[in-house]
Amino acid sequence: MTDEFSGQYPIEHRAGEIERLHTQSAAMAPDTRTMLDLIGVGAGWSCLDVGCGPGGITGLLSERVGLSGRVVGLDRDAEFLAHARGRAAANTEFRQGDAYGSDLPDASFDLVHMRFVASTAGDPERLLREAIRLARPGSVVALQEPDGSTLNCYPEHQAWDRLKAALLGAFSGVGADLTLARRLYSVVRQTGLQDVQYRTCLLGVRSVDPMVDYLPSTVEPLRGTVIRLGLMTEAEFPQVLADCRTHLRTPGTSFTMYTVAQVWGRKA
Repeated sequence: MTDEFSGQYPIEHRAGEIERLHTQSAAMAPDTRTMLDLIGVGAGWSCLDVGCGPGGITGLLSERVGLSGRVVGLDRDAEFLAHARGRAAANTEFRQGDAYGSDLPDASFDLVHMRFVASTAGDPERLLREAIRLARPGSVVALQEPDGSTLNCYPEHQAWDRLKAALLGAFSGVGADLTLARRLYSVVRQTGLQDVQYRTCLLGVRSVDPMVDYLPSTVEPLRGTVIRLGLMTEAEFPQVLADCRTHLRTPGTSFTMYTVAQVWGRKA
C-alpha cells in the first residue's frame, strides 16, 4: 500500500453505477431479510443504514418498522442521496454525512447497520466506535462484509482472473480490505458488543442472472486506480473487460460471489 492512495475510496462515478448497486442489493435481499429476522427488527424500531448509497437496505427496513418506525440512510454522496430520496417511503429520510463521525445524536437508534463500508473505506474499529455511539443501550449494531477470495468462475478464464486480481488489488492498494469477512467476528467481539452473532452467505450466479455482469461492472469504475497501481495497462483494460463479459454470458458459465459475513451484537 502506498501513502498516495491510502484511505481513498477507489470507485469512481460512471453511468450505470446506481443500477449496479440496485442489482447487487436485490440479489442480497433474501439473505439480508434472514439477518433482520434473526435480529428481530420490527414495528416501531428506529434504524440507521450507514453508507446507504442510492438506497442500501433502507427499503427492507422501512417495510419492517412501519409507519410507527423510522429509517435514516446516511451517505456522503449527494448524487446517491438525491436518487434515494426520490424513491423514499414516508418513514424514511436520507442525510449526508461522514460514516466515521456524523452529526447524528448519541443513542438514537435501535439498529445501526453497515454493509460493505468497513471493508471498502477502511479502519473498521473506528467505524464501529461511531456506530456504537449512535446505538441505544441494549440495541443492535450489525455489519455485512465480504471475502473476495471466493469470487471464482467456471469454466475458468484468464480475463476473469485478471479482473478479480484488479478488484482485490485496487482496494488493497488504497488501504481497504475485501477479505474483512474472515476476521469480522473477532473485530466486532473486541469492541465490547455483547451476544455477538455470526452468519455467512454465498451467492451463486449463472449466465442468465441479473448479477452476471458483477465483476466487470465493479472493476470498470476502478479504472483510474487499477491503472495507477500498475495492475493493468490502459491499452489492455477495455479488452479484458470485453473478454470477461463474453465469457460470462456464454451458456453454462457460472460463478460464486464474495462470501458475505453478517455479524451483529448488542450494546451493553
